[in-house]
Amino acid sequence: MKHVKTVFLPLLALFIITFVVPTLVVLPFSGKEDREQLKEDIVKTIPSEELLDSVEVAVYRTKEEMIEKLPMEKYIVGVVSAEMPANFELEALKAQALAARTYLVNQMMNPDAEVPEGAHVTDTINHQVYKNETELREQWGPDFQENYSKIVKAVLETKGQVLTYKNQPITAAFFSTGNGFTENSGAYWENDFPYLKSVESPWDTESPKFNDQKIVSVSEFEQKLGVSLTNDDSVGTIIEKTPGKRVASVSIGGKTFTGRQIREKLELRSTDFTWYRKNDQIVINTKGYGHGVGMSQYGANGMAEDGSTYQDIVKHYYQGIAIAKSETLLTQKTTQTAQR
Repeated sequence: MKHVKTVFLPLLALFIITFVVPTLVVLPFSGKEDREQLKEDIVKTIPSEELLDSVEVAVYRTKEEMIEKLPMEKYIVGVVSAEMPANFELEALKAQALAARTYLVNQMMNPDAEVPEGAHVTDTINHQVYKNETELREQWGPDFQENYSKIVKAVLETKGQVLTYKNQPITAAFFSTGNGFTENSGAYWENDFPYLKSVESPWDTESPKFNDQKIVSVSEFEQKLGVSLTNDDSVGTIIEKTPGKRVASVSIGGKTFTGRQIREKLELRSTDFTWYRKNDQIVINTKGYGHGVGMSQYGANGMAEDGSTYQDIVKHYYQGIAIAKSETLLTQKTTQTAQR
């Protein structure tokens, strides 16, 4: 028995060292290691060839003045990569993929007269910013493989999915950062879409672009707006606010402007602004970044961080919509055109 005990104890010690101690060491850091493992898994398992199995898209490359043709899903990868930070949550990237794909399908079904002949879209903010692999390699450098694989994953896991309202692709507007709310489309544009209504977006406050300040001289302010300010400290009077808590109209020097006009003339980040005069300068504070209509990108990322899926995100920012297949819509359009 003594001999057995002598043998057993070293074996027991070896077991503890081999199995228990590593577990104790790993457990406190498992979250970080899991994230690193996820990155590795994404890079290893993305079947990029699946991007090739989709409808062909013709993109007008503005700088080169030529048309680049490529599969739809590969185009969506290039748009998501250019329009949303790659370090955003996967579910936010998926939501962006749906918005980008919906925009494209809408454009293909309802061609834009401003697009050069033979193209569906351009690669600028007039449609959607697009960058190909070569451009992204240059932009991301050593992070290319990780970033690209992550976005490919988001695109493939939503492959062919678009946003519809009454069986038609929506105007899938999006912007960087809200002021805590999104805006009614009719409060910023002439068209008032039923699915683009103001909703709360509290996650925006965490965006690095939530607050901004711009200082312009009184002379520049007067010149850009075509007004003359009085000699006192007054600047203008806000007459009305929008449903999204932004400036609808403001009176300055006897003239009335919309919030959008002020934003565009003074090149402000948003139409949620306040201002005051300090000597010969106008100090303008804004909240949010962008037109405010549709999906807030930083809001989407905040929702994803809180555990929301991409379906939750798009259905929050686009009210009353459904998720459909792009192939079905494009086939219907082709059939309708052929029957005419």
